[in-house]
Amino acid sequence: MSLKLDLFRRPAGSWRTWSFTLVCAALAACGGAVDSAEPDATSPEVATREDGLANVRLRLMAANLSSGTGQDYDPGHGIRIFQGTDADVVMIQEFNYLTDSAADIRTFVNTAFGTGFSYYREAGAQIPNGIISRYPIIAAGEWDDTQVTNRDFSWARIDIPGPKDLWAVSVHLLTTSTSVRNTEATNLVKFINTNVPAGDFLVIGGDFNTGSRSEACLSTFSQVVSTASPYPADRNGNTNTNAGRSSPYDHVLVDSDLRAYQTSVVIGSSTFANGLVADTRVYSPLSDISPALSGDSGASGMQHMGVIKDFLIPGDGSTSSSVTVLSPNGGESWVGGSAHTITWTSSGISNVKVEYSLNGSTWSSVTTSTGASSGSVAWTVPASASSSVWVRVSDASNTAVNDLSNGAFTITTGGGGGTGQVFINEVLLNESGSDVNGEFVELVNTGTAAVDLSGWSVSDSASVRHTFASGTTVAAGKAVVVFGGAAGIPSGTPGAVAASTGTLGLSNSGDTVTLKNASGTAVDTATFASSLAGTDGVSANRSPDASVSGSFVLHTSVSSLSSSPGERASGLAF
Repeated sequence: MSLKLDLFRRPAGSWRTWSFTLVCAALAACGGAVDSAEPDATSPEVATREDGLANVRLRLMAANLSSGTGQDYDPGHGIRIFQGTDADVVMIQEFNYLTDSAADIRTFVNTAFGTGFSYYREAGAQIPNGIISRYPIIAAGEWDDTQVTNRDFSWARIDIPGPKDLWAVSVHLLTTSTSVRNTEATNLVKFINTNVPAGDFLVIGGDFNTGSRSEACLSTFSQVVSTASPYPADRNGNTNTNAGRSSPYDHVLVDSDLRAYQTSVVIGSSTFANGLVADTRVYSPLSDISPALSGDSGASGMQHMGVIKDFLIPGDGSTSSSVTVLSPNGGESWVGGSAHTITWTSSGISNVKVEYSLNGSTWSSVTTSTGASSGSVAWTVPASASSSVWVRVSDASNTAVNDLSNGAFTITTGGGGGTGQVFINEVLLNESGSDVNGEFVELVNTGTAAVDLSGWSVSDSASVRHTFASGTTVAAGKAVVVFGGAAGIPSGTPGAVAASTGTLGLSNSGDTVTLKNASGTAVDTATFASSLAGTDGVSANRSPDASVSGSFVLHTSVSSLSSSPGERASGLAF
């Protein structure tokens, strides 16, 4: 394949004076399918996002949400997710619908997004990439992906509100190997450096098929976009995006200029500080993303979750307001109960709201409103150990204008200055035989200080199954195990307790287990596919064992034992 369109030799200033009809004609001549819609500038869809020509909320989404035969959007699962999440610009993969005629594709876009949306869909591809946009696409095309024959890199230059255009690139990297994906990334970075003006915004989004966030291709992409944390997460704090929720396949990556405007994703009554992984199986309340159904993300053929990030960008003729967190700004280690000061700078803001999070997704207020000009507020650090603490300062009258700490910081507890770290390490969803009392959830503390579990809870996807009694602690380097019932606890199991509700109720076809602290903040969550729950008596265990970053595998993959409640996978004591 060759470079399908060369629109880059014109001076940047001439883009908007060049007839859009000519651009569409050029695209059609080159084989790509571009469809332009020109909604009324005062339509409610646009007006609600422009805030009186001030700041504009821009929602970007990566979406490989096909679920039909031949990688088609026909069954409607993905369409309902699109309707419920209401993105402005979508980098879509496997862009097929019915016969793939222009009329069918237009019908899909109208149904999933609205008649005012424009789109570009690459031509001649078996599983084409594309871009769908609320705002006008002023140029589009495709760049060669030399590693694959059935799709390329699709791109679009979009006239978003404000002085800058947005370049959106839709990608679908190969599953073959990490080295092939890095070759694809290297080639795409060359296209971007050659063709995308440095003064415009850039987003690369789609299905990267990455098995971890340390893959070489992400390091390569970091030359042109930010790949750093924090990452979008679902309702339970899980940042992984494949069907089994064990790997970070999908990404929305933006350049540093656009990242400076990133803000919380707000949908209905819910706020996601770092962006959203849209998994309808765990989203609550589901009414926020109606008409999406709880089973849509788990539909047969659905291999990915949608990923969403929001940005508050300056609009046309806007007067900018801003706030910047100064301290804590990442890397600090503060002792629970100690007194510290949160500081910031601001412009164009009267009062600010100050919040903190112990996991980056659930927020608690320090103050709901205090004078922005003071630049500081006293804070007594909560006595909850965490290595993923964030501070957020927002405009009290418009919380879309906000800033986070540049990185996470740590709260330590336990007198000796150590930090506890408790997470889910092993889960038996399918008990041996038929006695559900034998189901269990093992929690491990790999930190250097004991953690008080009083009031902490363990839930599955249906409800809270266990709440730890007052005075329950787990020592550093030790484990506690919650069983479905007392009758299921093997003799001599260390740290074992029975579920306070009398059952864990874990599903043999897969389930989600969530650990929350006494304040209701999700500390850890794990989603288990049916492949990890279908073998009697064989648990799911992290690999490597007792590693918070380890993925869950069948216990027989890490040990000759079928399970090891309260012990290391090898059967040795913690």
